[in-house]
Amino acid sequence: MNKIKISAVAYTNTKPFIYGIEHSAVLSQIDLSLDIPSDCAAKVIDGAVDLGLIPVAAIPYVPNATIIGDYCIGSVGAVNSVFIFSNVPAEQIRTVRLDRESRTSNNLAKVLLKFHFKQEVHFTKEADAVTDAIVLIGDRTFGKKDNYAFAYDMGEEWMKFTGLPFVYAAWVANREIPESFVNEFNAALKLGLESRAEVIKNLPENLEFDLEDYLMHKLDFELTEKKRVALNLFLSYIEQL
Repeated sequence: MNKIKISAVAYTNTKPFIYGIEHSAVLSQIDLSLDIPSDCAAKVIDGAVDLGLIPVAAIPYVPNATIIGDYCIGSVGAVNSVFIFSNVPAEQIRTVRLDRESRTSNNLAKVLLKFHFKQEVHFTKEADAVTDAIVLIGDRTFGKKDNYAFAYDMGEEWMKFTGLPFVYAAWVANREIPESFVNEFNAALKLGLESRAEVIKNLPENLEFDLEDYLMHKLDFELTEKKRVALNLFLSYIEQL
């Protein structure tokens, strides 16, 4: 059987999944690459890989997109790694610099600012742009909250807005994947989540950020029915931007 090509995000939030994959027999059946979210999405969209842990905002652009497995990168409320950092309160934000590594979080910021905070905002990806606020995600946010006057956790703000959890990334295939592989892959992801304590032991120490709280409590990895409802709602809001 040809190996299944997989792209996954290289952030800390994916470490349990990677651990499970690397400690299961499924590893011999795949070619795995670790990428930033936007590159992961591009590879699945372009067919460079068969399956990826991609930002959910990219799903409409994936040919024959199918979400597989029972797991995702999600949160029920605050996630502590997906932020709008701002120098002014939300009702005064007029300009925002987006995260060049992101797709979902950039769109989530746009949705929240327009429909939740009800602000008309100019967005840019220019690295040197001086703006009221910035979108920042992943490991680059660790320990940064105190550097800004206002830190809006987008998982928390989405919950305030909709009453729902959020899905940041899901395992999405662009072709039919054999059911036997999906079952093995799902078991590997489950193994990784059950091994989070071991994963945490092997992470570099971060004195400014509680990695245990993040991986054990802030992130919520189950792809529940409520998360699927939230995903569809989020995609419908993106269409209205």
